[in-house]
Amino acid sequence: MEFLYSSKVQQLLKRLQAFMEEYIYPNERIYEQQLNEQKTRWSAVPPIIEQLKEKAKKEGLWNLFLPDEEYGAGLSNFEYAPLCEMMGRSLIAPEVFNCSAPDTGNMEVLVRYGTEEQKKRWLVPLLNGEIRSCFSMTEPDVASSDATNIRASIIRDGDEYVITGRKWWSSGAGDPRCRVAIVMGKTNPDAPKHEQQSMIIVPLDTKGVKIERMLPVFGYDHAPHGHAEITYDHVRVPKENIIWGEGKGFAIAQGRLGPGRIHHCMRLIGAAERALELMCKRVKKRVAFGKTLAEQGVVQDWIARSRVEIEQARLLTLKAAYMMDTVGNKAAKAEISMIKVVAPNVALKVIDRAIQAFGAAGVSDDFPLAAHWANARTLRLADGPDEVHKGQIAKWELQKYE
Repeated sequence: MEFLYSSKVQQLLKRLQAFMEEYIYPNERIYEQQLNEQKTRWSAVPPIIEQLKEKAKKEGLWNLFLPDEEYGAGLSNFEYAPLCEMMGRSLIAPEVFNCSAPDTGNMEVLVRYGTEEQKKRWLVPLLNGEIRSCFSMTEPDVASSDATNIRASIIRDGDEYVITGRKWWSSGAGDPRCRVAIVMGKTNPDAPKHEQQSMIIVPLDTKGVKIERMLPVFGYDHAPHGHAEITYDHVRVPKENIIWGEGKGFAIAQGRLGPGRIHHCMRLIGAAERALELMCKRVKKRVAFGKTLAEQGVVQDWIARSRVEIEQARLLTLKAAYMMDTVGNKAAKAEISMIKVVAPNVALKVIDRAIQAFGAAGVSDDFPLAAHWANARTLRLADGPDEVHKGQIAKWELQKYE
């Protein structure tokens, strides 16, 4: 495993960092101000975000997440890691570079499993940043950490499929640019356990699709993106909207979640790095009891622990990325689960220390720490809770001794 990035990646990282410094950080507050000035926070997208997206396109910092050279930058998971980490330092940055969830996962699904017609109608507009999408998998009435529990039905009726079910935490559905959902449901409850589910494309303007409400996260509404509860009431779509084929939903989900999980971890390391940076700058200029906070032993302990934990999390993430590139996602499943446990918990600890160092300012909206903490905490649940991943890690470890 090489620890040096190629000259291509180093150049991209240099350009990305310069873009962050010049355009992203200075416009975080402007984004929030424009959002709050609207009639409602869900009515439109702050103009600054589209302006920044156009700048990113012109700079060639666009669709960097896709390893497919036909559609993306042709970077491996390992090469994308430092770039994704840099984007994770800001909550608005991933969208600016068209590298934000759930669009990234949905685009990967369409690239891997979509028909040419599906790619033409939905993938191309997503790649161009013209529309956005959501992913409807989680359901309120079952423990969705076990995807085989999914109850929403996808029933073939002649040349159509009829979708019926209730989903929530369909991230992105509140966005006025969101045009399409990828919905997971059961096509055959009598099939083998992991062949009962399918995924299907549902335009959000289809009759029977109703966004019931938007769900806040620790008080953050995440407008205009948001997380929706959606009812699919006998929604009819053409049979051509099925992805890959009936019974392939679970396999698609596993293929989708591998890159999705590691991207979350990469961004979390970036969030932790920014929190540590803000903490170090803060404690060097704040004075209490006759000396700077940086001279306090407990604060030095926070800083040292944070640096050690970030480096450990990054190395494990890079190992997982390297394995995904060299031996495939299936062989790297343990490493992916490990980072999915480690990265959110490390980010939470580092951000929490930074909040403590900032005092009351740390829990305010004047600094990004509180929002990053809330985001990191949700990622101990999203794409599989800690407990599920730890259970799998333990199972795979024990198998070595059978």
